[in-house]
Amino acid sequence: MEKRESGNKESFYPKIIAFCCYYCAYSAADLAGSLRLQYPPTVRMIEQPCSGKVDIRLLLQAFEDGADGVYVAGCMEGDCHFLKGNIRAKKRVNAAKIILDKVGVGGERLEMFNLSGSMGPRFAEIANEMTERILKLGPNPLNTARAEQATRGEEGEPI
Repeated sequence: MEKRESGNKESFYPKIIAFCCYYCAYSAADLAGSLRLQYPPTVRMIEQPCSGKVDIRLLLQAFEDGADGVYVAGCMEGDCHFLKGNIRAKKRVNAAKIILDKVGVGGERLEMFNLSGSMGPRFAEIANEMTERILKLGPNPLNTARAEQATRGEEGEPI
């Protein structure tokens, strides 16, 4: 895993959360592992019964809890096991991107991908793409603000 220097001259290993649909995206991740395809260890997968279970609050909470990037990986459009879960997820991701832009975190840190269970190589590509994107963007601005607050010794609740 490549590390990059961030603005504060410390090593930056991005923390990327992948919310994966059990039926397709998680199966694709499993296939990528079975094929021994390499993708960065910075991606942490959270299995979901359906990408439609991911709501805006969960996406925003991931950033608030320190994620530098987040992506939702669901079934191919029209192939959702729960009919329209992936369509709902796409709408929620787009709405969350707008919020992230407005609060200064950046909507480009969040993405939605559609995969089938047989797309193991594509899952590995997506993990690499997101890692490269986040390495270019740098740390989550919320993490940077928390670190600055801690070094100044400010008291109170974390932002």
